[in-house]
Amino acid sequence: MTRTPDRLADPRTAHPIIVRGAQLSDGERTDIRLEGGRVVELGSSLDARGAETIDADGLIALPGLVDLHTHLRQPGGEGSETVLTGTRAAAKGGFTAVNAMANTDPVADTASVVEQVHALGVASGYATVRPIGAVTRGLRGEQLADIGAMARSSARVRVFSDDGICVSDPLLMRRALEYIRTFDGVLAQHAQEPRLTEGAQLNEGAVSAELGLAGWPAVAEESIIARDVLLAEHTGARLHVCHLSTAGSVDVIRWAKSRGIRVTAEVTPHHLLLTDEEARGYDARFKVNPPLRTQADVEAVRAGLADGTIDIVATDHAPHGADAKSCEWNAAANGMVGLESALSVVQSTMVDTGLIGWTDVERVLSIAPARIGDVTGHGEPIAVGSSASITLFDPSARIDFGVEQLAGKSRNSPYLGRSLPGAVRWTFHGGVVTVADGALVELGEK
Repeated sequence: MTRTPDRLADPRTAHPIIVRGAQLSDGERTDIRLEGGRVVELGSSLDARGAETIDADGLIALPGLVDLHTHLRQPGGEGSETVLTGTRAAAKGGFTAVNAMANTDPVADTASVVEQVHALGVASGYATVRPIGAVTRGLRGEQLADIGAMARSSARVRVFSDDGICVSDPLLMRRALEYIRTFDGVLAQHAQEPRLTEGAQLNEGAVSAELGLAGWPAVAEESIIARDVLLAEHTGARLHVCHLSTAGSVDVIRWAKSRGIRVTAEVTPHHLLLTDEEARGYDARFKVNPPLRTQADVEAVRAGLADGTIDIVATDHAPHGADAKSCEWNAAANGMVGLESALSVVQSTMVDTGLIGWTDVERVLSIAPARIGDVTGHGEPIAVGSSASITLFDPSARIDFGVEQLAGKSRNSPYLGRSLPGAVRWTFHGGVVTVADGALVELGEK
């Protein structure tokens, strides 16, 4: 690899770059010229005069990853994460765009808050930040938030969610779907029937019974999804199901899609890999909402992702400070960080098992989430004219995942101490290098 120092004097500038010998998701090898924030040329032995050259031999080039479900915590939760630190974690994991959930303090339920989050994303430079607006005021499930103002704001919100809290009132859910339908937005539902999960701590089953932890039944998720796909059919609105986790939920989504209902669904990396058996050590890093399920559920969601029933992988990156996790299970907060490890977990669970190929990875981690969230400038297959938001990934690498892999503020990863396949080597956000040879580039303040 050759790099010209004067071209890196302003790391926020998208200088001409030639990526040599990258493998596209379909297996084709090519050079890629990035200039002016776009892919301007593909081919072999491209002229490198005036450009920085990067050796991508053995690396797969993917359109920059897009996460539809990220908790950046700012405003109000800066002790756990900020927009800057969260987007640094995103870049380290190969993500060039993230959708920031609304459960901040104050809640992102007004135009002013979503515009603040959007502006912080622009200032960070590491990834595009699209705020997700709350469905209800204060996430209280009583009155609709100022959905129209958020949609019309400079942040141009298109996805709305009370994630962390289910919109459990069916009439309010119907009204929200009808309102959001008027501008073809998306309602992303956290499917959890509250009356069935009061005090719940772990998936209801043999492990929760043995450990003496209150059970979290699968039907609490499945019943809300079943209700909501019928409401989506009735209203003609777009419904997105967050962090689907059970075999029964996959069946409901498959049935809904067979009827032509406008529903999409996501699965997290941790629900593709981990089971409730992890809770036997009472390590609160494995406490998450929805809870880790059984091996049968893991196999079902993998199959659902492979056959297209589940549309995307979303991280549900949920950073917490040490105090919220270094405590007894019952008192611990739900959530795991996942941006830095997502692509490796998808390789481990889906690619290395032969369930999907790299073109499918491109679809579920970039193209489809960008389409669902209307994230313009991202999720475009690599071609002349496409965005220069690109990830170069080494599938042959093997990483002992440790805290040094974490670029955010929090350390609540369930993968610490595990060996994971693959490594993000380079990330380009609009042609700007944010990760070089696996290390974050210091962009400085804008």
